[in-house]
Amino acid sequence: MNKQIEFYKKLKHSLEETTDFPTKYMYKFIIPEDESKVLEIENIFNHTGAVIEKKSSKTGKYISLTILVQMDSADAIIEKYQEVAKVEGVISL
Repeated sequence: MNKQIEFYKKLKHSLEETTDFPTKYMYKFIIPEDESKVLEIENIFNHTGAVIEKKSSKTGKYISLTILVQMDSADAIIEKYQEVAKVEGVISL
């Protein structure tokens, strides 16, 4: 089985076992310093009520994004991870 599919399957199981929905969920991403990539990710969470914090690395080469948003299900959380994964150079933590 594909490693990515297996990862999401385990994540879904873990979320369903440990989380009561709806819940506030915190996403963390690291991306290369590129405002267009930041905007891409912000647009994915547009109209969700997400609180997005940005922090540049010491060298200025990367930006970390912390996104806190109300989510209704494990599937909804995973859908956002999959959308963000399409942004070139993103690292999900």
